[in-house]
Amino acid sequence: MDTLVVGGGVVGLSAAYALADRGADVTLVEKGSLGNASTARSAGGIRSQFSSRVNVELSLASKEVWDAFEERFGVDIGLRKTGYLLLARTEAVAERFRANVDMQCSLGAESELLTPAAATERCPGLDPEPFVAAAYNPDDGFADPNLAVQGYAAAARELGVDVRTKTAVTGLHREGDRVVGADVRAAGATDTERREVDRVVNAAGAWAATVGAMAGVDLPISPRRRQIAVVDPAPPVPESVPLTIDLETGSYFRPERDGAALVGGHFDEADPARDPDAYDEGMDVEWAARAVEHAADYAEYFGPDTRIKRGWAGLYAVTPDHHPIVEETLPGLVTVAGFSGHGFQHAPAAGRIAADLAVD
Repeated sequence: MDTLVVGGGVVGLSAAYALADRGADVTLVEKGSLGNASTARSAGGIRSQFSSRVNVELSLASKEVWDAFEERFGVDIGLRKTGYLLLARTEAVAERFRANVDMQCSLGAESELLTPAAATERCPGLDPEPFVAAAYNPDDGFADPNLAVQGYAAAARELGVDVRTKTAVTGLHREGDRVVGADVRAAGATDTERREVDRVVNAAGAWAATVGAMAGVDLPISPRRRQIAVVDPAPPVPESVPLTIDLETGSYFRPERDGAALVGGHFDEADPARDPDAYDEGMDVEWAARAVEHAADYAEYFGPDTRIKRGWAGLYAVTPDHHPIVEETLPGLVTVAGFSGHGFQHAPAAGRIAADLAVD
């Protein structure tokens, strides 16, 4: 089975690896460099704490791969299980936490509900006063997305995947309802190559709607800009502190090495769609100052001497319900996109599902 995977982020590479592992002949095309779009701009979070069963199940299936990644792929992805700590300011959100924790545990997750005072045992610099409850999972954490890309890419190539960077899909071809081919063009080339294939896997992330449109499909996936700042907190954030989220404000932070921290969050009501080929990849300094202020509202680490070091912006590929589209959209066309910020952590399971859909 001749398969073309569109997109060289971690989801596309996971799908390419899984397809090749099932015996498919796989070509992966990436218009830029491997993992250089949304994957490289991810915070690298890996968690089981979601409000829907499908996302929890994707997390748990993916964690099995992340936990054994070095053994299986020979690459240490820097997995650090410091946990995730979610904070509730209102009883309404606390009640949702209770229901979510029950559901997560029923599926095999290690989540637990905490009092604000107990939450300070996990995050010593936390101010418990603004909160009424917290949810915690010690098996959550984060890893380095760039190292995961390296591992998947090497393993895919070892299985015979033809990985082509600087190569874009410029069109898809249908016979009736079935997708039967694609036009691809390498950067700098004057000619377009027409490829006849049995399957196309659309793992193009923020570009997935554009790729779908080439086959006459309207995918409800919208690129939305998100930012991350790296700061030197004062005092430093211990490396044992969990990734901590103030759910109702959207603010979050997590430790980096040597006392540094990442801070993030989306704080504006406006959230326009962006052109993935023409958006600002830099960090807004005013946004970074707000992100630090929000974090300082509930954690002592972000005092007035906190220094903003650097930052960046990336794109979430957002769907209306914030769940991914993993489906055979048309005969011959499998979509695995729209993870709404969860693509890195769900890539192992999503890639396997995409391969199952394509092969079956």
